[in-house]
Amino acid sequence: MSGGGCEGDEIRLLPWTEQGDKTCYVIGDGTGYVSRLADGIEGVQLGMAGDLIGHATSLLVDPKVTWGELHFLASRLTESLREVKQVAESRDSRLGAMGPDPGVDTR
Repeated sequence: MSGGGCEGDEIRLLPWTEQGDKTCYVIGDGTGYVSRLADGIEGVQLGMAGDLIGHATSLLVDPKVTWGELHFLASRLTESLREVKQVAESRDSRLGAMGPDPGVDTR
């Protein structure tokens, strides 16, 4: 790999952005501090998404729910969906870099 990386290093999309909503990446073998930190943050984001789905499910069956509550819920769901999409893109990129699974028939 060029650009100062080592053999076997991968470029990983991180689950946070820098100022101006610019994407952040790390180059490494996936075992360093930043990669482990990203793994932890992704786990928290996915867990929070699950909690939010549970909250949405119960809120949407409440006949007394207000427009303001629904607006707040939609805002949080949008944020969570954006985070989960970024996690999926990062993981898809890393899986794609590994090549096709020899046990999977892609025909």
